[in-house]
Amino acid sequence: MLVSFFYENPYLLNETISSLNSKKNHSKVVQKHPQYELISNLQVVFVRNAKKVGPSVVNLSKVQVDASINDQNLGHDKYSWLFNFKHWLTNYLFKKKYISETIGSGLIINTKGYILTNYHVIKEHDKILVRLSDHRSFFAKVIGVDPDTDIAVLKIDSFLAFPQVVFGSSSTVKVGQWVMAIGNPYGLQGSVTVGIISGVQRSNLGISRYENFLQTDASINPGNSGGPLINLNGEIIGINTIITALGSRISFAIPIDIAEHVAYDLINNGNVKRGWIGVSIQEMTPELILAFKISSHKKGVLVNKVESNTPAKKAGIMRGDIVLKYDGKQVLNVNNFQSMVATTEVGKEVFIEIIRDNLEKKVSIKVGKLIS
Repeated sequence: MLVSFFYENPYLLNETISSLNSKKNHSKVVQKHPQYELISNLQVVFVRNAKKVGPSVVNLSKVQVDASINDQNLGHDKYSWLFNFKHWLTNYLFKKKYISETIGSGLIINTKGYILTNYHVIKEHDKILVRLSDHRSFFAKVIGVDPDTDIAVLKIDSFLAFPQVVFGSSSTVKVGQWVMAIGNPYGLQGSVTVGIISGVQRSNLGISRYENFLQTDASINPGNSGGPLINLNGEIIGINTIITALGSRISFAIPIDIAEHVAYDLINNGNVKRGWIGVSIQEMTPELILAFKISSHKKGVLVNKVESNTPAKKAGIMRGDIVLKYDGKQVLNVNNFQSMVATTEVGKEVFIEIIRDNLEKKVSIKVGKLIS
């Protein structure tokens, strides 16, 4: 039929051949472009990372017994002995049927079956079903939760070892770097999106008590929460947490340095050890910047109280000091500083850069343990 069509319309055949030749020539021109190999290689990296990390990303679903299956056939008199007897048989002797609904994503962090996810994903859910990319399913046990950082750890068990991921360092992440997000948006398991790091050290978002988020424009939607954010090396650098609004392309992830520390504290200790130095602080307002006669471009927080017999007191921190940097990182605001201190390993010695009497100083301080 196609041959006869072109036979009856030879001018269309010539145009079609010309168009195909043009596309072939265009393709050759594109492949000769100096940036073509770079883009092609980037595509290879995306495919490799999806294949490498994908098996460790799981679907988390809330589960409840389908109580409506046989109730309609048990009779109308719910107070009769027959109804109660049949109801007992249904619940305890017969195989139950369950209804599941995706609530988020999770990341298997080691071969033992520990899963890292968000606290808000599993909050108020008693029975959690974990689905792997190889179609295996497990009911999970909650090992521990930390609402202050929105982290939770689950556990599943199997005779077979689970895949092992590779962790990167979120402390070296730079704005503009390529990242990939893997998760289960709207229940679509193993979905992959690509974007860049749009910002670091984001805080004051009202998401959790300790905030120090990575910001990304990789598309994240309901169901992505708890899934990994990975770099071009296929290393985990964050746990996707929240979006500002659907379609906004502004999403946030918990840095993996924080998430991993909290997760292993929950696994090993059942609770989280938090850093503490013993100071009260406040924001540097424009009025305070003028009063202290410091440059307006210098960010930081003001120390308004130093508790006695604390790491800060022993290090020589004084009321009126302006903290500019903590452990080499710029202090942006009160929430940001509190998060950095709280997520520091107890016993670690860090340097704090301060301004005192218009002079910049560096103070060494040994971080203590917060007693809540």
